[in-house]
Amino acid sequence: MIDWERVAELRDEVGRDDFLEVAELFTSEVEGVLARLAGGANVDSLENDMHFLKGAALNLGFRDFAALCKEGELRAAAQDFASVDIGAVAASFAASKETFVSGLAGE
Repeated sequence: MIDWERVAELRDEVGRDDFLEVAELFTSEVEGVLARLAGGANVDSLENDMHFLKGAALNLGFRDFAALCKEGELRAAAQDFASVDIGAVAASFAASKETFVSGLAGE
C-alpha cells in the first residue's frame, strides 16, 4: 500500500521537519480535490485531477492510491467518465493515509 522506501528517500531529501510539512500539504491538497470530486466530478477536469492525484501520491509513496488514480486518469482520457469510481479513490486514500500515519508513528 505504501512504498516505504520512497517515504524514506523523500524524508532524507528534504529533512524530517520539512517532510512532515510536505506530508501535511499533500494530505490537505488531496483531500481538497477529493472533496470537490465527491461533489460531482467535472468531466472537463477529471483527467487532470486524476493525474494530479497520481503524481502527488507517487511522490509521497502512496503506491496503491496512485495506481487507482492512474486507472481513473486513463479512463477519463478515454472519456469513460462513468467508470471512474471516485468513492473507491477516496476510500483508497483514506486507507493509505491511515497506514502512512500509523507507520510514521511506529518509527
